[in-house]
Amino acid sequence: MGLTKTEIFTFEQNQLSVLLKAIAHPARIAILQQIISANACICGDLVEELGLAQATISQHLKELKNAGIIQGAIDGVKVCYCIEPKTWKLLNQLFGDFMRSYVDPKGCC
Repeated sequence: MGLTKTEIFTFEQNQLSVLLKAIAHPARIAILQQIISANACICGDLVEELGLAQATISQHLKELKNAGIIQGAIDGVKVCYCIEPKTWKLLNQLFGDFMRSYVDPKGCC
């Protein structure tokens, strides 16, 4: 399998791809929805809320954190997670621009 030639794409295309790849799993979307609905940092409540194993949730949190979509802060023996506002704003802008770029040609196909 060949390597992706990321250098032939724009910076914005590569950014959006990384961010979307990080959230492109239903468990990660559910995690983000839980964090958003809590409107606060979440510290360990995800296992009970989502019904997934702690190791599975930890792996998904790691992917979201590596992409910069969430941030974590150590609170005693727990790590509390919340949305990273700057990255969330960037994702909203890049994905919004992408979605708004389509104009229905009315009658094509």
